[in-house]
Amino acid sequence: MGALRQRFWERPLADLNQSEWEALCDGCGRCCLHKVEYEDTGEIEETNVACTLLDCQTAQCKDYPNRKAKVPDCLRLTLKLVDKVPWLPETCAYRRRAEDRPLPRWHYLLTGDREAVIAAGVSVAGRVISEDEAGPLEHHIVEWGDGEDQWEEDAA
Repeated sequence: MGALRQRFWERPLADLNQSEWEALCDGCGRCCLHKVEYEDTGEIEETNVACTLLDCQTAQCKDYPNRKAKVPDCLRLTLKLVDKVPWLPETCAYRRRAEDRPLPRWHYLLTGDREAVIAAGVSVAGRVISEDEAGPLEHHIVEWGDGEDQWEEDAA
């Protein structure tokens, strides 16, 4: 893993080293939730059903280094994929930087506070159920907040 450069998050995604790429994630956990896609329309709806590896209280992966081996369809977000994943939330740092937008003001890289994602109402911590307990996904469709109620969207 490489060193983190000063204000690396302002660089184009293609310029980031592996450590910087990983550090860009705000840890909201929304990419670890199941989605419902309707074949006839292509519409995608979010659910509150978490991957079996997501700790539902902290929104952190229980085995991040080995997640692909344990959950083969786990998405490993890469530079090549970031523009092709239509369900990444508006708040996602990868999506925002791919669109040449700044990080949201609450992002921990700007605030120094890993809990700011929770305070902004963006994290799924404590708000989801494991796929091991959930039942049909259609019973768990939700709309997640974008954090704009409590925080300004643009970075300072």
